[in-house]
Amino acid sequence: MKKKILLVTPPFTQLNTPYPATAYLKGFLNTLGRESYQADLGIDVILELFSSKGLKRLFEMLEASDIELTDNAFRIYALRDEYISTIDPVIRFLKNSNPTLAHSICDRTYLPEASRFQQLEDLDWAFGTMGIHDKARHLATLYLEDLGDLIQEAIDPHFGFSRYAERLGRSATSFDEMEAALETPDTLLSQTLKDVLERKVKQYSPDIVCISVPFPGNLYGGFKCGQFLKKNYPHIKIVMGGGFANTELRSLQEPRVFNYIDFVCLDDGEAPLMSLLEHLDGERELSGLKRVYSRVDGTVVYHNGAKEKDVPQRETGTPDYSDLPLHDYLSVIEIVNPMHRLWSDGRWNKLTLAHGCYWGKCSFCDISLDYIRRYEPMTASLLCDRIEEIIAQTQQNGFHFVDEAAPPALLRDLALEIIRRKLTVVWWTNIRFEKNFTHDLCLLLKASGCIAISGGLEVASDRLLDRMKKGVTVAQVARVADAFTQAGIMVHAYLMYGFPTQTAQETIDSLEMVRQMFQLGIVQSGFWHRFAMTAHSPVGLHPEAFDVMRLGPDTGTFANNDLEHQDPLGADHDRFAEGLRKSLFNYMHGVCLDFPLSEWFDFRTPPTSIPPNYLEKAIHAPAELAARPNAVIVWTGSLPEMAVFEERKGKKVHEIAELVFYNKKKEWAVEAEVGIGEWLTEMLPKLLIANPEPYPFEQFKNDFETAGLGQFETFLNSRTWQELKNGGMLVL
Repeated sequence: MKKKILLVTPPFTQLNTPYPATAYLKGFLNTLGRESYQADLGIDVILELFSSKGLKRLFEMLEASDIELTDNAFRIYALRDEYISTIDPVIRFLKNSNPTLAHSICDRTYLPEASRFQQLEDLDWAFGTMGIHDKARHLATLYLEDLGDLIQEAIDPHFGFSRYAERLGRSATSFDEMEAALETPDTLLSQTLKDVLERKVKQYSPDIVCISVPFPGNLYGGFKCGQFLKKNYPHIKIVMGGGFANTELRSLQEPRVFNYIDFVCLDDGEAPLMSLLEHLDGERELSGLKRVYSRVDGTVVYHNGAKEKDVPQRETGTPDYSDLPLHDYLSVIEIVNPMHRLWSDGRWNKLTLAHGCYWGKCSFCDISLDYIRRYEPMTASLLCDRIEEIIAQTQQNGFHFVDEAAPPALLRDLALEIIRRKLTVVWWTNIRFEKNFTHDLCLLLKASGCIAISGGLEVASDRLLDRMKKGVTVAQVARVADAFTQAGIMVHAYLMYGFPTQTAQETIDSLEMVRQMFQLGIVQSGFWHRFAMTAHSPVGLHPEAFDVMRLGPDTGTFANNDLEHQDPLGADHDRFAEGLRKSLFNYMHGVCLDFPLSEWFDFRTPPTSIPPNYLEKAIHAPAELAARPNAVIVWTGSLPEMAVFEERKGKKVHEIAELVFYNKKKEWAVEAEVGIGEWLTEMLPKLLIANPEPYPFEQFKNDFETAGLGQFETFLNSRTWQELKNGGMLVL
């Protein structure tokens, strides 16, 4: 009899949407005919803790303890009756099932307030006068964070809404600290986790529990689950995998790990899990597993004797979100950053367009690992099939395409297919700012439902971008960001400081580039990250090639990824952190854009060497008129009605064709010579976006010239062509 599988995500990832790993694996197990279930223990624990019953239990524990509270924590404790009476309506509001509560929340008399409200921004500035539900969600989020502060101070120091004991999982070369934490008495939080897990085990009676650990902040919770299962359900086999294992546990030698779990899988989980299931069914030897660690006679052994290749993306099945409580997730607004808000507000179905990264060269990225190195795109047709299945399954139209960098050619084909099928999809993704994202392609992506993109500007210095092997320049990033912005798509820039050999001058010049982007309105959101050296990136593998010195830590028996390093040729990068953060916060709100850059720092900085109109000149540089040889042309508008009328100029009478179009907002017309008007009326049906195959642009050009209508280049520079472009003619 085939064994039953329970796939779990331990606390905590996101409040607003499930992490997709278990849905991906469940979709694959469906293709094998395997019985499987899934649970997001993070949202289950949050909902149990943040309820009137949960808060009563919390405050009763505080009442019985002799813990000395800070003034802020005591304020929350003193207002415990207010918190207990308001928590259930607030949670329902954040689930979008109690919307009218927004009015009471916004008048600032309903919710008890503690220290989180003291740093409250001007709400009218942040949300405008109409955004009552956004204001209320932000206030309700601060209310939850106040309670979270109390839990962290008095109940469990490891608590965080999107991470749990993250510090224990970061750069943990030794297992000692994790083991010590696991063996301490349970807190309210860890006991709640065990209670929730026990209910799931009793509900599904699994033979195997697979624990997905995407981040360091899930690791402690994952081991806590394994510890509980080992003690209370010793017959259940426990498997751990996910992003943390893939990056941190590649040199695992620590046998104590297997006091809490039975197996660790690396990289894509489908093939390792399939081989492991066959082993547990008695159909495969232990040595024939694929990328799996286990403990054999007290020693950690890596099993990778399987001859099978990884499962192709097209055969992994559609992610299956069934048996996840999709209507119980909470839409919160933590900070007023438009892109970060997408992470925490609203329910997003997560889907991957292509395995790996089509670029795969960036020197700070883990390009030596399979999840980036092995590039394998899917077809637009298959992706749309999966999108339709997921929409039918979840009744949700929002998608986050979670690629490292979504390929422009695949995005083009996907957008065309979405529009052809008349699907309503709202989506966002991560990209590289490469020149193939033309103005026309951005318009197409917008028409298919794209609302935002994020991309790595990183260090806004051409020398350092070249050293990073990003394959872009700052001017090119600006032109692409401008194209997205003009199409009505929000642009978020990942920014980096502290890359090896970065000087103080380059840091200031990078800040000036960022200032100009916000001043021009071509970027709406951004975030500065401090460069981190990792073991699987080119910088980590070959630090001497980047003029840095690796300082440690030594390779341990447990986790190995983050590396300490010294940058003898670079500036004192940490000094710039607060000034970069503060300036960006103001730039995102459209203020202080005329401040001298030196004002953001409390130490002497060099003046910028970047001309104040550098990026303005870059984005207004003449665009290339020549289309790529494989370009296609599509018409996104309606078909016209054509009429011919006479136009008198002096004694001469000319016939003019008028093509009348209708769109969602208005009626508009294009005038052309009669021959061109007749030709367009004949050609436009062939160019419709609904057609199964897009029309080659080269063929379009040949058709024009074959019809004897003159020079095609002259037509491209005509008013007729420009009006058609404005009305929805796209060259892609």
